[in-house]
Formats: sequence, C-alpha cells, structure tokens
Amino acid sequence: MSYKEGMLRDGALENKTIIVTGGGTGLGKSMATYFLKLGANIVICSRRLEVLENTAKELEEHVGGKVLAVACDVRKTDEIENVIARSIEKFGQVDGLVNNSAGNFISPTERLSYKAVDTVVDIVLRGTYYFTLALGKYWIENKIKGTVLNISTTYAWTGSGWVVPSAMAKAGVLAMTKSLAFEWADHGIRLNAIAPGPFPTKGAWDRLFPEELAKKFSFENRIPLQRVGDHQELANLAAYLISDFSAYITGEVITLDGGEVLSAGQFNFLKEVSDDQWDAIEDQIKNANRNSKKAE
Repeated sequence: MSYKEGMLRDGALENKTIIVTGGGTGLGKSMATYFLKLGANIVICSRRLEVLENTAKELEEHVGGKVLAVACDVRKTDEIENVIARSIEKFGQVDGLVNNSAGNFISPTERLSYKAVDTVVDIVLRGTYYFTLALGKYWIENKIKGTVLNISTTYAWTGSGWVVPSAMAKAGVLAMTKSLAFEWADHGIRLNAIAPGPFPTKGAWDRLFPEELAKKFSFENRIPLQRVGDHQELANLAAYLISDFSAYITGEVITLDGGEVLSAGQFNFLKEVSDDQWDAIEDQIKNANRNSKKAE
C-alpha cells in the first residue's frame, strides 16, 4: 500500500451527496474525485462555470457517478441557496459540505488595499459561514445528520506574517468549527477541519514567485519529512472525516503537514525577501492573473 492510494473501502460514501466549494480545480477537485470513487454524488461550485463543467465532464467520463456543476460566489447568499436547491432537486438531499473555497495574497500587509483584505476575509470566513449556516438550517429543519469539513491551515492558530488576511479569516473558521460542533451536536451535525501544509498543484508555486525565489524557498527544504503532500493523502483524510466512519469525531482540527507546523508560521520565512524581490513577486502574480483571465 502507498499513501498515493485511496484508503477507504469501495462504497464508503454511497448514497451521500456532498457539496465541494472550489471543487473545479486543485485540492477541491482531488477531494471531489475521491468522494466520487467512493460512491458519493458530487456537487462542485465556484465562480467559473466553464471550469466546473469541464471538471464535471472529466470526472463522469473517467470515474463514473454523477457530478453537478453550479456557479457560485460564496460571498453571495442567494447563489449559495441556489446551489443547495439545485443539489436537492437533482439528488434528493444534501449530506455533506466541504468548505474549500479560499483566496489569499502573499504580500507585506502594508501594501494591501482595504479591498484586498476584504476580498480574502469575505471568501474565506464569510463564505464559509454563509454556506455552513444555510446547510445547517436545512439539516435541522429536515432532521438530517449532516457533516461539514472545513479546509483550514496551520497558521490559523500559529499566525504567519505576509498572509495576515488569510490567517485572520482561517482563525475565525476554526472558532466557528469548534463552536458549532458543540451547538449543533444535539442535531447530529458534525463539524471538523483539516489544516494542510503544502499540497501544491502543478506550477502553482512557480506562478507566485520568480524562479530563483521559488528554488530558495522550496517547501521541501523546511518540512521535517522533506516532501510536500500528495493530493490523495488529503483526499483520504477528507473522505474519512466526511464519512460515517468518523461518526464519533466532531470539533476536531487535524494537521496534515509533514511536521511543518513544528517550525511555526508557514510564511514567516518571507522575512528574508527584500523590497526589490517583493516588487518582482508582485509582477509575477500580476502576470499570472492576466494570463488566467485570458485563459477564461
């Protein structure tokens, strides 16, 4: 057996319908793929419908099962309600939610505009709370024992420079996870979280940093296990926590980072970046964003 293989038995999520925000790409797509393999009906949502539809088609063709793609900005409650309504219409009910949508800026905080801070906090904290609240109301009203899994980060409790809006928002998500786990336990609703270390998608780190800085700050150099995470490792843990196998676990945050948190502050190493290098990083990110918009 290998950590790159699925760990749960076939059918472990059969007849469950799970919504994955940010499910069209990256870790969201990896989790959705594994849930689908385990028999779940999957609903993926994000702002880019074309990306979602392409992912849904790919998963249904290569994995099988049923995938519903619905465009949704998690900052807008009417769009969240639409996702839930569409999910119920297609699959009968919703059983699980993975709050995976996120936004981040790697930057000295004083360089950020008020709008930039609001963008990150609104997606990460407000979006997570809105979606969780909407489904919580639905579950309680219909006496459904739902499950929420929040994708957090280790610096939600350690803090980390240069990602302050994300750290603030993720810390709020952790507080919500633990608070609602207690409050909604009487309804059979469970909430847990995963705090991942680096699980990079292909080329993601290179798009954020110029080549020489990407090599200098390689995560592998700072992680005790000397490697980054494999997407299947996170998908395995996510599937376990969203499944009935974890029925006695609620209000927990599980770190999955190869020991990185032991050195605290995932982005604190950026203290070594000079002002000129920050300018180069900003240019790199702007170019990546322009190319991404062209691709859309």
